[in-house]
Amino acid sequence: MSVVRVLLTGGGTGGHIYPALSMMKAIKAEYPDATFLYIGTPNGLESKIVPTSGVPFESVKVSGIRRSLSLDNVKTLYHFVTAIGTAKKYIKAFNPDVVIGTGGYVCAPVVYAAAKLKFKTVIHEQNSLPGITNKFLARHVDKILICFEEAKHYFPVHKLVLTGNPRATEVATTLKLGKTALGLNPHKKTVLISGGSRGAKPINTAFVSMIEKYEQSNFEVVFVTGEVHYASICEQIGELEAFKNVKIKPFIADMPKFLVNIDLFVGRSGATFLSEITALGVPSILIPSPYVAENHQEFNARSITDHGGGTLVLEYDLTGEVLYKEITRLLNDEKILTSMRHVTKKLGIPDANTRILNVIGELI
Repeated sequence: MSVVRVLLTGGGTGGHIYPALSMMKAIKAEYPDATFLYIGTPNGLESKIVPTSGVPFESVKVSGIRRSLSLDNVKTLYHFVTAIGTAKKYIKAFNPDVVIGTGGYVCAPVVYAAAKLKFKTVIHEQNSLPGITNKFLARHVDKILICFEEAKHYFPVHKLVLTGNPRATEVATTLKLGKTALGLNPHKKTVLISGGSRGAKPINTAFVSMIEKYEQSNFEVVFVTGEVHYASICEQIGELEAFKNVKIKPFIADMPKFLVNIDLFVGRSGATFLSEITALGVPSILIPSPYVAENHQEFNARSITDHGGGTLVLEYDLTGEVLYKEITRLLNDEKILTSMRHVTKKLGIPDANTRILNVIGELI
């Protein structure tokens, strides 16, 4: 076979970008001479992350459609049409064997352009409830890769392949460090509370309101504030050194190394987080963000909680007392935790990259 050429596109959030880069690593391992091109937006997160990975990067200008009547949608349509033309130039010049879109508005013109040019096309949907971009592209692409069974109801069945999130394959091979290596007490259960890289103010507020209770509990807490909230929380609670049972961090760069040692995870239900906890079999209390498109995080959460892999707390029900009681209830019931570990692990798809490679192999 000649050198495999793969065009990747996806952007807006890390949940779209990191799966694309994980796929790239897997493809590179399978086809060492493979070459790649990534198309994103000029100012999106992908424009900062992708170039540091050594992948050639090009951009098209595109914006998201508003769900209400707005003159901005006229501008969006103009950008979309223009972006298709720009994308076609990049695609023709690169001449890919396959084009893979992992979500975000940028995928729409790029994958659509590739399909119209008769290149092989694939989209990867990380969420239980597909986004507007992938719903639009579904009719044009050759294959649709999904991470949750619940997503299959939104797509043509003959194009579907349940692959899982490629992030899960990386996480499943994470080296298990002892709790002591992470500064944790090996004789205590540990809960990790995190609202994501930027944090979540409602979760932070609920936790801080009961911090003295957590400090006196029979389990340890690793509380990740998010970098933008760290200073204000430190100001609220005073000296960090005063807390022995609660460890407060602004951000954790290599989350799986922490998750593999955690007895319970508390946080949002973005697709990346869920791929990590299912790969590792971590029980969870999921608090979906109500501010995301089409409330898709609640659908993600229910893909875990409806099966018994965790519990669901909606944000409007969230208080410090509710959260503390639920954490305490679960950590003091080993039978429930064991059941959650089993269910969550079963929901994970640790061989996601193998499944994805099989699809790509069939297309090229």
